[in-house]
Amino acid sequence: MNFFRTIAVAFSMFSAVPMPRVEWDQNTMRYVLAAFPLVGAAEGLALWGWAALCEVLGFGGLLPAAGFCLIPVFMTGGIHLDGYCDTCDALASHGTPERKQEILKDPHTGAFAVIRLSAYFLASLALCSALRADRSSLFCLGCGLVLGRALSGLAVASFPLARSTGLAHTFATSADRRRVRRVLLAEILFCLALMLAAGGLRGAAMALAAGLLFWHCHFRAVRSFGGFSGDLAGWFLQRCELGMLGALVLMQHLISL
Repeated sequence: MNFFRTIAVAFSMFSAVPMPRVEWDQNTMRYVLAAFPLVGAAEGLALWGWAALCEVLGFGGLLPAAGFCLIPVFMTGGIHLDGYCDTCDALASHGTPERKQEILKDPHTGAFAVIRLSAYFLASLALCSALRADRSSLFCLGCGLVLGRALSGLAVASFPLARSTGLAHTFATSADRRRVRRVLLAEILFCLALMLAAGGLRGAAMALAAGLLFWHCHFRAVRSFGGFSGDLAGWFLQRCELGMLGALVLMQHLISL
């Protein structure tokens, strides 16, 4: 029973998918980070369904690409994009770590957030329009959505935190960190194995992109903010998804040459 309650809490927090009301207590919060990647699996299934629908109905042009670009936003409610925007504003300030933390807590959206978000969606739409949505590539893309969330959860459970408040602190302190890290590492290895088996060089390129962005996230969190936070988790996840998508499209192109 706790297993399903934990999944319900993970989907309630990190997605817009309707879930039964579950009380957030010590038992349900302990393994929420480990259940977080399941949200990515649900997104992957939705993208697979959209690709199948487009094929059946003969949709062409930008419509399939728009679906690939927007379905993750609809399914998450934009929660990770919020952290992406806040972090972009903070990084653009070039201020001290303390000043950047103040910007993260500011509810207003700055000009740099709007600029970076517009560029993000433009890049995402362009890459989705260039994507060849064959079965193995879609499978790798779905695994990437799971992998990004597993890495994001691992960061929350492992990286030094910038504040003693906020969602990242709540999830980190409520978690059974040792077991959660083990489960997340197992999920990461499982995703990597599936991506390599299904996509070969495409899966390897996506894994490399995710690893580099994970390292850069740790570097930027410590150097620019004095530690990790929930906003940085969203910033990392959005960049990780875009980076893996870019790696997939690039390898598709190179392999076809």
